[in-house]
Amino acid sequence: MFGLFRRKDDPNAPRVPDGSVVYAIGDVHGRLDLLLKLQQEIAEDMARRKASRRVVVYLGDYIDRGPDSRGVIEQLSTRPMADCESVHLMGNHDRWLLAFLDDWSQGQAWLTNGARATLASYGIRDASGGTLREQLQALRNRLDKALPAHHRAFFQSLRYSHVEGDYFFTHAGVRPGVPLEDQDPMDLLWIREDFLYSEEDFGKVVVHGHTPTHSPEEYHNRIAIDTGAFMTSRLTAVALEGARRRFLYGQDGLA
Repeated sequence: MFGLFRRKDDPNAPRVPDGSVVYAIGDVHGRLDLLLKLQQEIAEDMARRKASRRVVVYLGDYIDRGPDSRGVIEQLSTRPMADCESVHLMGNHDRWLLAFLDDWSQGQAWLTNGARATLASYGIRDASGGTLREQLQALRNRLDKALPAHHRAFFQSLRYSHVEGDYFFTHAGVRPGVPLEDQDPMDLLWIREDFLYSEEDFGKVVVHGHTPTHSPEEYHNRIAIDTGAFMTSRLTAVALEGARRRFLYGQDGLA
């Protein structure tokens, strides 16, 4: 499903580089079915554009909560969309997986935030018996063995931000008052209220996910495109070309 481009007549309106069309995809959270549908929408849309350069930016949180985190990582790491540049950014949930592999003590917080769905997609069930420490260590060791090398490499390759023209892409948002080039990675992964309620001009329009909304939201300083795919069955992308914007959706028949 797609909507018409929203034209921006203001000559000072934010733009992506001339000759480029840029798509940004919100939080996938294990919904491979919706990702495949949205990628198809984007591929069909690309075919209608005259742009010589095509870019797809994924805003992170590929895993947890939804049913097929492993399938999402396999899709993104081995089957990139044809005829375009793919940029994969890190979300806080993706960072949690890496942190758990480095330190079992990170597991308790991760497990309470959707990690069991990710572990199940890799064939790992909750450990039983022993202390909490022993259970978490057992889960960490099982994940370490079950995670394919190319999946680990994918997680380790994720970036914190990306820039296209007048747009800054990141997972959660930015810290007001801090130049974009000096942002703390933890803010880029985790920030909420200080960013969401800020009226500040950040220097570029920030395109982000992390905080679910019923539908995509546009403000003078940011665009929010996390529409809670794992619970709404609606995955959203924003398409940017010149000074124009529009939204595309991958969704199931019940959304």
